[in-house]
Amino acid sequence: MASEFSREFFASNRIVKAGLRAARQPREEDLTRIKKEVQKLYDATEVLLDVTVDESLLSGYVLQIGDRIFDNSGRHQLDQMMAGKPSLATLKTRIEDYKPAATSAEGGVVIASADGIVQVEGMDKAVYGEIVTFENGAKGMVESVEPGKLGIMLFDGAETVGVGTLVTRSGKRAGIPVGDAFLGRVIDPLGEPIDGKGPIEATGYNPIEKQAPGILERQSVDTPLHTGILAIDSMFPIGRGQRELIIGDRQTGKTSIATDAILNQKDTGVLCIYVAIGQKASSIARVAGDLKKHGAMDYTTIVAATASDSAPLQYIAPYAGTALAEYFMAQGKSVLIVYDDLSKHAVAYRAISLLLRRSPGREAYPGDVFYLHSRLLERSCRMRDDLGGGSITALPIVETQAGDVSAYIPTNVISITDGQIFLESGLFNAGNRPAVNVGLSVSRVGGAAQTKAMKKANANLRIELAQYKDMESFAQFSSDLDAETRRQLEHGKALMEMLKQPLYQPKSDAEQVVILTLAAHGALDEIPTAEQRAKTAAFVRQFRADVSGTMDAIAATGKLTPEQADAILSAWKAFAGGDSHAVH
Repeated sequence: MASEFSREFFASNRIVKAGLRAARQPREEDLTRIKKEVQKLYDATEVLLDVTVDESLLSGYVLQIGDRIFDNSGRHQLDQMMAGKPSLATLKTRIEDYKPAATSAEGGVVIASADGIVQVEGMDKAVYGEIVTFENGAKGMVESVEPGKLGIMLFDGAETVGVGTLVTRSGKRAGIPVGDAFLGRVIDPLGEPIDGKGPIEATGYNPIEKQAPGILERQSVDTPLHTGILAIDSMFPIGRGQRELIIGDRQTGKTSIATDAILNQKDTGVLCIYVAIGQKASSIARVAGDLKKHGAMDYTTIVAATASDSAPLQYIAPYAGTALAEYFMAQGKSVLIVYDDLSKHAVAYRAISLLLRRSPGREAYPGDVFYLHSRLLERSCRMRDDLGGGSITALPIVETQAGDVSAYIPTNVISITDGQIFLESGLFNAGNRPAVNVGLSVSRVGGAAQTKAMKKANANLRIELAQYKDMESFAQFSSDLDAETRRQLEHGKALMEMLKQPLYQPKSDAEQVVILTLAAHGALDEIPTAEQRAKTAAFVRQFRADVSGTMDAIAATGKLTPEQADAILSAWKAFAGGDSHAVH
């Protein structure tokens, strides 16, 4: 009778009774803080705390209100750490992530939750980029710091986090486990394997957000990174440490170019990271299958945030991939990283920003969307030799709508990168693949990242292609063309056909030099268009076996001498004349 009266009295007067077990006697300010949080949570006028000391908790406290228990103790953290019989590396990471239970300044409570974004009160000393842990085991990252309130992105467990859920600081910045064992694996942006091949033994932990190397720590880009794609390596060369944008409408071959570039790094010592952002799971599986089929997964890591993953996971994916790339760069290695694509990354960030009530700007993107990609891409560079000489070469991909390169995100990324490869729908549909628009594409590093042999072989290629485009338009209005005009048109058609290249067939630098030498001297003009690709491929295979070792010499020195050019043309004359054994 008395207990029933007591419950009714407390309920009617909004008084909450709670039991608090603490590892040591709490400070008065700690008790005051806990009472305030419980008052907010239960809309209570008064909170009565029954405090007991339980040293078996190791640290922190356990708060019980009726049937609800908030376990913020060291014992609970230790039990979680040992759950599932973790491997030594996993246990090491968990220990590094561990921090004793929250004090008055390190705990908070969720006041709003929507679509993986929560608002938290009470963690006054939390900082941007810090990992926080929810009472149900879910983890998130502080994305917005405002007076009296934090905006937190949830990485997992969003469906179990609601208003009133308790949150604690970790004191650790968001990061990803790193190590050589990540090569050949498919992981999520948190570093967890998703390829079904078991756990990965990590050797370190890198923050996903890191200050880009300073100006004096870098050196100029002057070492080529061959993509194996003739149209790119000849006219828009990419160097180690460069940021070259791949831009175009959907279904124009952007991912194919990036994939071919990865395939061409086989046996070069360049490690590759493919970051998939907001892609269909089937598309990522296809890329992984293609890389595995051609032996490229041995030196490649795929960081995947699929279209079904939350916006926070898609948002951190490129930063996580870069953190892994920085681990290899610190070892003095060269890394090629592909971001596929940054348009979807910007959309994910826009969703997060709108949920955080940030003011929308152009196309509803927040005002700092420029900084979003600049702080990412500036981390790609080539370090000084005395700092290891490692490099990160970035190939960001951006999707356009109807070829509009003046849209918000494309113009932002174009201004940050060192050039762009523009893929045109019209060229793609006409069968010119890769569909590279020569006029709009550019590499701001230019010849600095190109061998002397390549420079010499393609000296007039861009000019001749531009002349062909102009002449082709003019010739449509004339039925009677002089011999010189017809010759130039045939030469231009031969050049366009030469630049066509099937998927997964990258060409070495020496092969490209041989083909360009033939084209520059008009040797390909007389070949029927339908036969050119097969005939040049057969010639290159035969010429490679040349006992004089011309192609080996070009590859070794990076130079093309007049004698070597003459040898190529003489061998072609013999080959084209029908004597397939005339190559000496």
